Amino acid sequence: MKKLKNEKELVKKAITLGMDYAEKRGVVEFEPTDSASEKLEYIYRLLVHDKVIQPLPEDQVSQPSIQHKLAIWASKQK
Repeated sequence: MKKLKNEKELVKKAITLGMDYAEKRGVVEFEPTDSASEKLEYIYRLLVHDKVIQPLPEDQVSQPSIQHKLAIWASKQK
């Protein structure tokens, strides 16, 4: 897994886009006390469930791989 040039910014963008997506769908309401890792994992699982992104093999699911996957997803959004 090769890091993207601006992966940190894309991860932040993915959190924002993912939170908007989840809240518009009406499936969750994020709290200010939720950690970034919790948000990322929830967004990842929701996008996989909705078949927006391809799932990682279950033995490869980790925080860095979720961040990378969501950064790629965010880079393809408007």
